[in-house]
Amino acid sequence: MSLAEASEWTLYAKCRDMADALFPEGKDQKRARSVCVGCPVRSECLAEALDNRIEWGVWGGMTERERRALLRARPDIESWHEVLVEAAVPPVGITVLPGGKD
Repeated sequence: MSLAEASEWTLYAKCRDMADALFPEGKDQKRARSVCVGCPVRSECLAEALDNRIEWGVWGGMTERERRALLRARPDIESWHEVLVEAAVPPVGITVLPGGKD
C-alpha cells in the first residue's frame, strides 16, 4: 500500500474535522467511539491503528484498551489492512449473494 493510499481514506472519515474529540482519556473513549458508527472508512481506520500500533485515541470504533487486547489475542496477524480491508472486498468478477454464497 502506498503512502497516498494510506492517507486517502482519511478524506472520507466522519471524524475528519474533529480529531480532538477522538482522543479523550479513560472511560470517555467509549462515548467518543459513537462517531465511528456508520463511518465508510472504519475498517481502514482500525487497520491503520493496529498495523502502526497507535496507542492513543479511538480508531475504527475501538478504544486503546480494546486494540491492545486484540493485538495480544492475535499476534500472528502481520497485516491488519489485509485482514480488515482487503478481505472485505470481493475479488473482481465475484458476486457475493445474500447469505455469503457466490
